[in-house]
Amino acid sequence: MRNETEKVALKSKLTTQLEMKNLGKLKYFFGIDVAYSKMRIFITQRKYVTSLLKETSGDVEPQEFLLKKSSEENTNVEKTQYPILVGKLVYLSHMRLDIAYAK
Repeated sequence: MRNETEKVALKSKLTTQLEMKNLGKLKYFFGIDVAYSKMRIFITQRKYVTSLLKETSGDVEPQEFLLKKSSEENTNVEKTQYPILVGKLVYLSHMRLDIAYAK
């Protein structure tokens, strides 16, 4: 009960200082899915990785990715899509240390 009282007091103090909204329990944030059970909180990036794989269509080599995409569309793919893809992969490697330090 004490925790609940402290939580309400903290929320009311913060709302006087900041503009806040209560959006409920966290479900998805920065590519991280959040699921709750009675005992634990589970986080995963399955949705983020799946969408990343769909976006690349299974291309592994950057040169193949650029050639395939540039032949499909007559645009500057290397200036738009490739840096975005690299940024997403860098973000994923920072979030998942098992990927960053895989042997």
